[in-house]
Amino acid sequence: MRILPLLASSVLVAASALAAPDSPFQISAPSILARTKILASDEFEGRGPGTPGEEKTVDYLVGEFKRLSLAPGNPDGTYIQKVALVGITSKPTLQFTVGQQTLPMEPINDFVGPTSRVQPHIAMKDSDVVFVGYGIVAPEFGWDDYKGVDVRGKTVVMLINDPPVIDPKTGKLDPKIFGGDAMTYYGRWTYKYEIAAEKGAIACLIVHETGPAAYPFGVVVTSRTRENFEIRTPDGNAGHVAMEGWLTLEAAKRLFTAAGRDFDALKKFAATRDFRPADLGAKASFTIDSTLRNVDSRNVAAVLPGTDPKLRSEYLIYTAHWDHLGRDNRLKGDQIYNGAADNAAGVAVLLELAQACRALPLAQQPRRSILFLSVTAEEKGLLGSRYYAQNPLYPLTQTVANINMDGANQFGPTSDMETIGFGASSLDDLGAAAAKSQGRDMKPDSHPERGSYYRSDHFEFAKVGVPAYYAKSGRLFIGQTTDYGEKLINDYIAHDYHQVSDEVKPNWTFEGAAQDTEFLLQVGLRVANDPQWPEWKPGNEFKARRDAMLKK
Repeated sequence: MRILPLLASSVLVAASALAAPDSPFQISAPSILARTKILASDEFEGRGPGTPGEEKTVDYLVGEFKRLSLAPGNPDGTYIQKVALVGITSKPTLQFTVGQQTLPMEPINDFVGPTSRVQPHIAMKDSDVVFVGYGIVAPEFGWDDYKGVDVRGKTVVMLINDPPVIDPKTGKLDPKIFGGDAMTYYGRWTYKYEIAAEKGAIACLIVHETGPAAYPFGVVVTSRTRENFEIRTPDGNAGHVAMEGWLTLEAAKRLFTAAGRDFDALKKFAATRDFRPADLGAKASFTIDSTLRNVDSRNVAAVLPGTDPKLRSEYLIYTAHWDHLGRDNRLKGDQIYNGAADNAAGVAVLLELAQACRALPLAQQPRRSILFLSVTAEEKGLLGSRYYAQNPLYPLTQTVANINMDGANQFGPTSDMETIGFGASSLDDLGAAAAKSQGRDMKPDSHPERGSYYRSDHFEFAKVGVPAYYAKSGRLFIGQTTDYGEKLINDYIAHDYHQVSDEVKPNWTFEGAAQDTEFLLQVGLRVANDPQWPEWKPGNEFKARRDAMLKK
C-alpha cells in the first residue's frame, strides 16, 4: 500500500480549504475528492467483501478514524464489528418444457439464477410453472396475487415493481394503492423472493423490465452472477427459495408464447384485484452448483461521545457502505468495479462529517453521541446494516435516528434537495429547515417509482423501527439548464451504475458534495442536540415497531 501515505497527505492538505468562505464548518470539497480517489483506486480492487480489497478498505477506515482521534465504535474497544457471512458463487442451468417443446434458457443472456441456500448442489426436475402477477400479498389493499393456488414446490414467475392500479375517476395511478407513483416495498425484488419462500415455492423468477426495475438487465448480471453473500444462519438459509432468479423480458415472452399465453394481456390483468394465478402448463427444471465459503466481513465504527451527561448514552448513527463489487477475472480489459460514485464518494462524505464534527469547538460539540458506521455488503442485499440492526453495538432503544449516505454530488452546488421517502418522519422537517438555512428548497423524491427508500442501508434501520433519513442532492444545478441534473443521473444509470466505468472522472469537483455534507451535518447536530427524539409520522408503516420497541 505504498500510495496511501501520499494520498492521505493530500487529504490533510485539502482539509484546510473550506467549502465556502462563510461556512462555520470545516468541510472541504478537495478533501472529499481526495478520499474518494483513495477508496476508488485500483489498489483497493473494488472493495469486495472477503477479498484483499476489504482488508485494505477496513485498514484505511480504521486509520482515518484514529487520525481524527475518534473513539472506537465497538464497546469492546475496537473499531470493528464482525459480520458473519457466507459467500455463494452459483452456476445455474434452467430449461422449460411445454408439452413436447423444450425451451433451454441461456445463463446471462436469458436468465440469472443464483441461490441463497448454503448447498453445494441443488437439482429440481419438472416443477410446475405458475404466473402470479406481481407476486404480492397486501391485505391492507385487498390484494392477493396467490389467491386460491398452492405453489408449494412450484416455480413462480412474477413481474417487478408494484401493480400500476389506475383510478377510474382520474385515469391516473391511484395514490391510495401501492403508493401511486412511488414504489413500495412490495415492488422490491427482495420482498418478492421473501413472499415466494413464505408460500413454499421452490423457485422465483422475476421478469425484468428496465423501466419498472429502474436499471437495465446488465445491472442484474453484474450484481447476481458473481459471488453473492448472505448472513450465516444455523439452518443454512433453508428458508429461501432454491433459485432466486430473473428472466429477461424476451425470455419470458418466449415461455408465455410456447404456453399459448398472451404475456401482455396477463400483465394487464395482473394490475387488477381480480387477477388469479395462471398455471402456464409448463415445467421448469434447474440445477445450481455452488462454491461456498465462510467470510468474516466487517462493519467499521467510530464514536464521538456526547457532551451531555444524560444524553450521551443516546446515539445518532451516520451510515455509508464501504463495499462495491470487487474484481471480476472473467472480464477482458478492466476487471475492477471501482465503485467511485457507489459508494467511495459516500464514505468520503462520512469521513468528512466525522472530521467536521471532531473539529467543532467544545461549546458546539453534540450533546448526544454520534456513531460513524461504514457497513459491509450493501451491494449484496444491505447485509452489513441488517446485521447491525439485528446485533446493534448500542441498544436500538437508545438509538434516536439513522442518517444514511449512498453516493454524493460529484458536480456543482444545487438550489434544491430531495428527501427519499418524504413525509415519513419528523427528520424530514429537520431536513427541510436545514435546506432552507442554506437557501435551498427541499422537495420529495423526483423518481419515487424507483423505490430508492428500500435500496440502501437506512431501510434496515427503518425495518426495526429506528427513524431513518436519506436525502439526495436535487436536480437544479446552479448556473446550468433545468434538465442538466436529470441528464447526469440518467447517464450514470445507463452507463456507469454497477459497471467497471464507475471511476473518478476528470470533471468531478465535489463542490456539490461539500454543500450536501454541511446540510447533513446541520441535520445531525439538530438531532444530536434536540431534547425531543425524531418520530415516525402517524400512518407510517414503521411507526408501530418503534412504539412497541420503546414500550418495552
